[in-house]
Amino acid sequence: MTRTADDVAGLTGWNADWAGLRVAVLGLGLTGFSVADTLAELRAEMIVLADRADEDIADLLDVIGVRLLRDDLESELATFAPELVVVSPGFAPTHPLVEWCISAGVPIWGDIELAWRLRDRSGRVADWIAITGTNGKTTTTQLTTAMLVAGGKRAIACGNVGSAVLDAVRDPIGFDALVVELSSFQLHYLHSMSAFSSVCLNVAVDHIDWHGSEQAYRAAKARIYERTRVACVYNLEDAATREFVEDAEVVDGCRAIGFGRGLPGPSDIGLVNEIVVDRAFLPDRWRSATEITTVDELDTVGLGSPHMIANVLAACALARSFDVSPGDIRTALLAFKTDNHRTQTILERAGIRWVNDSKATNPHAAQAALESFDSVVWVVGGLLKGVDITELVAGNRERLRAAILIGADRSALRDAFARHAPALPVFEVDTAETGVVMPTVVRLAVSVAQRGDTVLLAPAAASMDQFTDYADRGNRFAEAVREADHERETDGEATDDDEPPATAVEG
Repeated sequence: MTRTADDVAGLTGWNADWAGLRVAVLGLGLTGFSVADTLAELRAEMIVLADRADEDIADLLDVIGVRLLRDDLESELATFAPELVVVSPGFAPTHPLVEWCISAGVPIWGDIELAWRLRDRSGRVADWIAITGTNGKTTTTQLTTAMLVAGGKRAIACGNVGSAVLDAVRDPIGFDALVVELSSFQLHYLHSMSAFSSVCLNVAVDHIDWHGSEQAYRAAKARIYERTRVACVYNLEDAATREFVEDAEVVDGCRAIGFGRGLPGPSDIGLVNEIVVDRAFLPDRWRSATEITTVDELDTVGLGSPHMIANVLAACALARSFDVSPGDIRTALLAFKTDNHRTQTILERAGIRWVNDSKATNPHAAQAALESFDSVVWVVGGLLKGVDITELVAGNRERLRAAILIGADRSALRDAFARHAPALPVFEVDTAETGVVMPTVVRLAVSVAQRGDTVLLAPAAASMDQFTDYADRGNRFAEAVREADHERETDGEATDDDEPPATAVEG
């Protein structure tokens, strides 16, 4: 029996009739495998299409009895005639296989859509707390999860970080809450999620190469709020997030909760005299506020920079919406450890701080990192993803000691510095050899950095031109920094009182 698009749309719940449904899965990373593994358990008829696949994962497909096709994919897809296609996030709407599905009228879901429909797999059906934004998603997801756990909830971080959502919904014990980090790619293919609470942390131009336009990117981010049931959390310092909430179709009774680093109004979470306070989730929010923690306490655990404080405020709002007490939230914050590759100090030597923010893969994230320091030797570049870097360069020239350009898209950066910071020393690392890039960066940084400077890896670009991913890029930077420091110690050239050598090179 052939299933129509309406039949497929009606498949909601683990016990629906998934058996025999013809499904094509596009992509075989961890997401693609989680989809295939889930649908195999549901006895769907399935193929996986992937021109590239990790051999270990491909071997696992054999174990669960699913066919993997690697060649002539569009022809194989047409021959299979799927009734549903589930795409991995890397497949843009302009990908030929996706375009074939659209033209054939085949329903297209992402793994998040599938997971939402199957969330009743366990008798303990979890509420979903959904998090997106151009910058800060992972930290906010981890913070929110830690707060829920401190409050006695069984919660897990999943989605674009941590576990695959489908693995979480199939957990035999189940959870009270899934804290789901969602990229714009995942949101594009999401149609029916109705989160308990949701947040878009901020919006800046990113991933234009995937979405095709800024408007399409913003529309994908705005989807996070659709059908939210309890709290739509938005950024008081980012008007776009407020507009998203105002335009969203939500469940009756859902509240709009603002967060920001200024004085909070009723229904907001913010700062009063450097104290984090809640004026949203208490009976008399018009005349009182509840203290959660202080900026000084946040600073002791690496959460005191402006963008980290914003992440904390958003996570507090989400946790409070789930009835976690201020005391439990404070406990979670004081025990929290920031993620690697996010404003991570590698070492301080001779008055110079070396900081890894390799996860700053777009200008918005790089701006947040740059704002945390007064004088910066900036390591920048990679794949710019169609984003204009000019404003970032122009807005930060006064805080820059020098810039070191890496990656494939150096010409756009070179032009931006020439126009907006012509007197700034600018270095280029023109090697394509992965193992040489970061040692060269460190050598150049040592030559120009002065006491009081921060050498900051905040590339404002993706990493896949030269590195496996942002983590590989950050790890190689940290390794090169430590290796250079070790060599200087071995040679007897460095103490904390030494002035580092500096060379002014006009760019």
